[in-house]
Amino acid sequence: MINKYALTSFVSQLSQSIGQDRLYLDEPMSDHTTFAVGGPADVLVLPQSVKEMSLTIRAARNCDLPLMVLGGGSNVLVRDGGIRGVVIQLNKMQKVLACHERKILASAGYIMKDVCQFAQQNGLTGIEFACGIPGTLGGAVFMNAGAYDGEMSRIVSRVRTVNNHGGVSTYSAPDLGFGYRQSRFQKSQEFVVEVELSLQRGDTKEIQERMDDLMKRRRSKQPLEMHSAGSTFKRPPGYFAGTLIDQTGLKGLACGDAQVSTKHAGFVVNTGHASASDILQVIHEVQKRVEQAHGVHLEPEVRIVGED
Repeated sequence: MINKYALTSFVSQLSQSIGQDRLYLDEPMSDHTTFAVGGPADVLVLPQSVKEMSLTIRAARNCDLPLMVLGGGSNVLVRDGGIRGVVIQLNKMQKVLACHERKILASAGYIMKDVCQFAQQNGLTGIEFACGIPGTLGGAVFMNAGAYDGEMSRIVSRVRTVNNHGGVSTYSAPDLGFGYRQSRFQKSQEFVVEVELSLQRGDTKEIQERMDDLMKRRRSKQPLEMHSAGSTFKRPPGYFAGTLIDQTGLKGLACGDAQVSTKHAGFVVNTGHASASDILQVIHEVQKRVEQAHGVHLEPEVRIVGED
């Protein structure tokens, strides 16, 4: 049970620092996630700078409130009971977007499509694979997102973070702990606020053509027109999750308005007004049937957070 006095004290402290217009009480997370589901956060904060991020974390710690940080709201499923304590969402952190020679420095709140377009405009190649990845740059680093034989670990050279006490640190590439859909930040209680990318010189026209081709391929194969969190399951060693689900005959499997996409079996989608419990039921049923049919356990790529 959250201490209501502590919440009131937190809001009072922070409203003096960053203003009330970016503080939301009992805010439905369905409005802030790409799945379009999820109950309310006790307090949602949208900082715009590293300083505001640090102030928010320190205020939450001073009031002894639980704290959760989200990027753009993709790759996450918030349960129907919502999230207790403070949620910081970073998609308003867009203070820095700069290019110097072959490097781009960007705040974590920029969506991947915009970072890729900025690289193209500056004649830099190597990030085209990410042009269709949903969510923010910070979230992509956190998950070591990848697509079309590319991965964030290959282009990230430096990361600036704020830790869970409000302190700021900088890490270079060898210290980022990248693995398949993994980074050090999933365990270290540090939150990505700025990212340096090291790219290569390229032809702007060829870069744009490459991005256009990848987006065309995405649109033809993936249910981008529906609410989802991106790929629902991690790729199991030696297999493709979508192929296993398809081979098990689970395309179209539904609970309420949650459904295994009929376009790509690797996606669970919200076809209308699904609840988080609907989506979880579909996920669990897919896991059970695939394991029964193939002896392979599918691990969710989607982060499942909050209370039932």
